[in-house]
Amino acid sequence: MENSLNSMETNIPNDNQLTIAQAITNLQRDDLGLRVYAAWWLGRFRVNIPEAIDLLIIALQDEADRTEAGGYPLRRNAARALGKLGDCRAVDALIQSLDCEDFYVREAAAQSLEMLGDRACIPKLSELIQSDKLDSIPLESIDVAQPFDAYLEALGSLGAVECIVDILPFLEHPIPRVQYAAARAMYQLEANPEIASQYGDRLVAALHNRDLQLRRTVLADLGAIGYLGAAEAIANTMAENSLKLISLKGLLEKQLSLAIAPELTDGAQKVMALMDNLL
Repeated sequence: MENSLNSMETNIPNDNQLTIAQAITNLQRDDLGLRVYAAWWLGRFRVNIPEAIDLLIIALQDEADRTEAGGYPLRRNAARALGKLGDCRAVDALIQSLDCEDFYVREAAAQSLEMLGDRACIPKLSELIQSDKLDSIPLESIDVAQPFDAYLEALGSLGAVECIVDILPFLEHPIPRVQYAAARAMYQLEANPEIASQYGDRLVAALHNRDLQLRRTVLADLGAIGYLGAAEAIANTMAENSLKLISLKGLLEKQLSLAIAPELTDGAQKVMALMDNLL
């Protein structure tokens, strides 16, 4: 193990002189601060080695690092890191983390399961958005009950067409960002392009929301689905150019995937022109 770690240390950027071997060691120490930071660091620098994966999976069950409010900082960082590292050995442990009492652990687990792209998590995510469970949540508690937006985004990315009937009610959810996540998922899951574009247009309309943070959320959603019909609206949104460029990059990547090299689609050329104007 030591030889394999030493051979990789020179290939990874250091943060405060931390090395892979030190991060692995710190993740096993009693010092909770070092463990939390090591979990973050391993994900930040994509240290995809078996030792790191194994220790991060173990960290998902940690009971030592718990805040007064009941949160699990180490579990949160471990869940986020496992999504970035791309090893599907973490899928089962992340699915179990969807039952954690910490809202942010559940959110991180859903986001990482989306990154890993393993459809084994669909039944659990589907269970978490069932309408009978929604009806039991008091309205005043609905914003902190479950990270529904993360669940919906994951189901959309995973192509969970079997969950459409359970996703549709979220289009009328009282929290806007959850509505947007539902529209994003439905765009990805709807087979009819004309109907799908209606969900894309719903997100475009949301770019006029007065709340900057919600506009930022929608920019991310549109970039994730690569909806070409949003290109000009994205470029003209009242938000930071950096975020608009990231969103347009998602559209461009979608267009490039449709192109036959070395030709570019008209859509790709349009998006590139809009991006140039923002630089």
